[in-house]
Amino acid sequence: MRDSDNEREFVPFATGRCYRETAQASLGLTGDGGQLRFDGLARLLQNVATNDWRDAVPHSRDTWVVRRTDMRLTGQGRVPRYLDSFELATWCAGHGAAWIERRTDVILDDQILVECTALWVPIDATGHPVRLGSDVFDAYPGARDRKVSGRVSRPDPLEGRPGRPWILREADLDVVGHVNNAALWQAVTECLTSPVTRVSVVHHGPVERGDDVDLRHDESRMALLVDGDVRVSANWS
Repeated sequence: MRDSDNEREFVPFATGRCYRETAQASLGLTGDGGQLRFDGLARLLQNVATNDWRDAVPHSRDTWVVRRTDMRLTGQGRVPRYLDSFELATWCAGHGAAWIERRTDVILDDQILVECTALWVPIDATGHPVRLGSDVFDAYPGARDRKVSGRVSRPDPLEGRPGRPWILREADLDVVGHVNNAALWQAVTECLTSPVTRVSVVHHGPVERGDDVDLRHDESRMALLVDGDVRVSANWS
């Protein structure tokens, strides 16, 4: 299968480590219709990825940041609803020189409702990317079998589309001093005006404290710009 922005490969679990934990569609993660929001799911994906890594390699001092995330609804548009308990199953489905591809399934009543795939990059205490170490492959031997590209699409500034300020909050910042991935997914939630079954978000650069952020979007695309430079892009269908 061709791995493009519009046709991302969601590989099934094969071998190695698969980490599972239970989550709930809580009040802060669901919208006014009761459905789990995409930004709420992004927050859960961060948590389960972090918990998996800390459980697998407890001595590691690396922090992982996400470069690209794709979500695909597979249960006829059904997603967990308020107070639903469901399972998150996550594993590493491939690797590159300085990144891994992490797959996560959202499972409710033995049915996979959402498939997610993401590129995660390890950074050191100074915030710089580091190459994958042997501890990654010791923890995730299945990741050795498949190489994945770290290439992301060229950002589209959506020129000609009206923009509006995207206000940052202190609560949006994370431990590495950037606006957190899940907080940036909230911009996607703001732009969705009808049900969708697939969403892709790419981080082209950091959004930081004090940035003046411009939000542009149309019916299927979004961009967050700082000084005219696209820092985050998204598309959906």
